[in-house]
Amino acid sequence: MARKHSKHNPYPEPDREDEAAPAVVTCWLCARPTGKNIVWHHPVPKSRGGRDVVPMHPICQQTLIANFTNSELQRHGTDVEALLANPNIRKFVDWVANKDPDFTATTAKKQR
Repeated sequence: MARKHSKHNPYPEPDREDEAAPAVVTCWLCARPTGKNIVWHHPVPKSRGGRDVVPMHPICQQTLIANFTNSELQRHGTDVEALLANPNIRKFVDWVANKDPDFTATTAKKQR
């Protein structure tokens, strides 16, 4: 009985040059391109009824969570400009702007 798939394909694979490159995903908070690690963050926390998710760097999500409570995140919703109005977030985004997309560092603890 003949094999269904041979070990050596007699037909070469077609060139994939005409296919478009995958779109670059940008971080919702800092607007930098994401790297290998993408965190899908709920701008409105799930515990507060949030369903939408946005792509973020892990370090950006950690900073956001360290600076805002769930109730504050719920009030801001998907308004990035309102989050960037916070001096701690603005300082962080300005600092991380020139870093590598896969850059990681320790972030501050929650200030409560």
